[in-house]
Amino acid sequence: MRRVAVALVHHPVLDREGAVVTSAVTNLDVHDISRTCRTFGVSDYFVVHPIEAQRGLVDRIVTHWREGSSAARIPDRSEALSVVRTVGSLESAIGALGGRAAVEIWTTSARAGSDRLPLDAARAALREPGKAVLVVLGTSWGLAPSVIAGCDRVLAPVLGAPAAGGFNHLSVRSACAILLDRLLGP
Repeated sequence: MRRVAVALVHHPVLDREGAVVTSAVTNLDVHDISRTCRTFGVSDYFVVHPIEAQRGLVDRIVTHWREGSSAARIPDRSEALSVVRTVGSLESAIGALGGRAAVEIWTTSARAGSDRLPLDAARAALREPGKAVLVVLGTSWGLAPSVIAGCDRVLAPVLGAPAAGGFNHLSVRSACAILLDRLLGP
């Protein structure tokens, strides 16, 4: 099994009109995605944010659960947050995994396309020898095109049931959990 890491990017991402913006960190994204990553054996969960104050917020959240009163009260959460790493850029996350030559970058998109890697094929690829894989998720309305263009593969979207009538707007926390289950679950 190849090493798998996850990056949650807050910049550059898109707003609802398609403009490139920086989104804010949310406690739930830090907390819940780290639990999902730890559950599926992900080596690192990078929270990517260019603003130092936002990275500091992530560090305070992690410290609360790893060393504060909640660490003694709910030890499993402390373990889950052990995979969180705060970085200022996607390039820093890639560097932490050994640099671009050592990492395949896979991204996600809620949009379908002919170039999307089916999740069953991605799952099979993870079981073959190869480079570490960094799965890149975007906040807000998705990753900026410049991020997607720099990735090696774009994964097929997580789709809902036909009964949903085409509605497809999962939270990044939910999409991450479903995606990791399909890629790394039993």
